[in-house]
Amino acid sequence: VGRTEVVRSSLHPVFSKVFTVDYYFEEVQRLRFEVYDTHGPSGFSCQEDDFLGGMECTLGQIVAQKKVTRPLLLKFGRNAGKSTITVIAEDISGNNGYVELSFRARKLDDKDLFSKSDPFLELFRVNDDQGLQLVYRTEVVKNNLNPVWEPFKVSLSSLCSCEETRPLKCLVWDYDSRGKHDFIGEFTTTFEEMQKVFREGQAQWDCVNPKYKQKRRSYKNSGAVVLADLKFHRVYSFLDYIMGGCQIHFTVAIDFTASNGDPRNSCSLHYINPYQPNEYLKALVSVGEICQDYDSDKRFSALGFGARIPPKYEVSHDFAINFNPEDDECEGIQGVVEAYQNCLPRVQLYGPTNVAPIISKVARVAAAEERTGEASQYYILLILTDGVVTDMADTREAIVRASRLPMSIIIVGVGNADFTDMQVLDGDDGVLRSPRGEPALRDIVQFVPFRELKNASPAALAKCVLAEVPKQVVEYYSHRGLAPRGLDVPAGEASPGYTP
Repeated sequence: VGRTEVVRSSLHPVFSKVFTVDYYFEEVQRLRFEVYDTHGPSGFSCQEDDFLGGMECTLGQIVAQKKVTRPLLLKFGRNAGKSTITVIAEDISGNNGYVELSFRARKLDDKDLFSKSDPFLELFRVNDDQGLQLVYRTEVVKNNLNPVWEPFKVSLSSLCSCEETRPLKCLVWDYDSRGKHDFIGEFTTTFEEMQKVFREGQAQWDCVNPKYKQKRRSYKNSGAVVLADLKFHRVYSFLDYIMGGCQIHFTVAIDFTASNGDPRNSCSLHYINPYQPNEYLKALVSVGEICQDYDSDKRFSALGFGARIPPKYEVSHDFAINFNPEDDECEGIQGVVEAYQNCLPRVQLYGPTNVAPIISKVARVAAAEERTGEASQYYILLILTDGVVTDMADTREAIVRASRLPMSIIIVGVGNADFTDMQVLDGDDGVLRSPRGEPALRDIVQFVPFRELKNASPAALAKCVLAEVPKQVVEYYSHRGLAPRGLDVPAGEASPGYTP
């Protein structure tokens, strides 16, 4: 899952690294935590690292208890002395943004004899039980009483549990390589106060050492900490866009190449069995029935490719299966099913398997929507095919262009063909590039071999096929800086963002 930062020379380390893990109530999600004494550079694994102990539990246990403390165990279940590990879980599903903060300080106390202090800052959230939860630890700025720390980002949930009035505590230390850091000073604030004083141009706090203040009547502070920058990035969800009126337009493209087999033959992938839908129909109905809930007019474009079509029986790679080129839309999923069944006896299955023309056709419509500058229309193209595309170069080019548009492409491979080459279009393992080397702006293609889900329920099939779409919708509108309609970005806020 991940690795924390290295805390040097400490027997009681508090790690600031936060891990985001998806939680599924219906699954047992086992986790293992291992602690090492590292001898390598910060953040890098070294084979010489010493194993200090591990702990296993389930995510459900942490979620239920919110805070789990367990002994660290060595190999064969032996206790690692009195060592323990504490894991804290928080629900961030309601998180609606993240904060970008930048701090600097001036005239800090000098704690070193032969040089200046090496200051770093720790930001803590004060919990309901008055305990402190580390939110972020800055880097160390060497030999500087007026340090400028690097900006950092933190979710609103991690910062203040989405409660802007929750107390926050900042501590400033002089770094010591042996782990015995010297305390310089502290101050307390809230995120609400941070925003107010930053807007007013007075974002500065005295850095106070309580011991000095108590002992010295003339003591004022040990320096000052300045909030140099504050940006709040609101993060919208897929549901925000849908509830804001964004419509999902669904287009299906069906492979009518000869490799499917004669539709009159029961072995054909296009064979219409009155008692059992073929793979094309299964994929079409399971995905379409979900998409139609997000389309107000319930009309879907239905296209075909790779067939000779009437009246001249010339090969076409983007024909309307209802044979109405002026209006290729069908009434609901049932209308698409009927158009498909009526189309089969009227066309001659041929080839090749070219899908770039259909991708480009849908992209032209999506491009017109992009120019409106609103989060109102998003396009999903479902391509059902029985083999690897033959116009791979043109398809890659078309996908890269489409990656800049409000559009997602789902490719379902039906039948038992070898679809290995199709995985190149799914950018999960790397960035898809056009033949000219231009990278896709975002991953918009999801490829699913139907045979892996052949015996799955329609709901399971749809869940797998549509899994990436909500993220892709949010990524697109976040990249464009478009908020859901009806949700204006308040003055002073940054543009909407997306945290993967």
